Amino acid sequence: MLNVLFITNEDGTDLIVSFAIPVDEYDDVKSLTLLRTPKYEIFLDEADRGVNISYEDFPDGRNESLKKLTIEGDLVTITTDYGTHTVNIEDVDQKEIQESKRILKKMNFDGRFELKISVSNQQE
Repeated sequence: MLNVLFITNEDGTDLIVSFAIPVDEYDDVKSLTLLRTPKYEIFLDEADRGVNISYEDFPDGRNESLKKLTIEGDLVTITTDYGTHTVNIEDVDQKEIQESKRILKKMNFDGRFELKISVSNQQE
């Protein structure tokens, strides 16, 4: 499981939720990034639409497609067409987490992936 230092969120032409994963004691990070650009998806084949995930540790710089994202307490589980990645967000500012949830819901405007957000034993 990867621990997250902070989350960078963007809500513009690109919808971005990027988890900063520490790699050493010098505060260097790698980013696990979820990206969707709805404005330009009309130019893509149906199979290429949706949320793309990139991470420096993926082989050959490949991008993965988001299939399911679950937030339960401090754990975020990201399921892609290649596997599952889990990150711990317990050290992340609550405002960043709330903004991430809002953007994730916006990314899922067409229900292309399964989104589950649990709040105190309830689901949003």
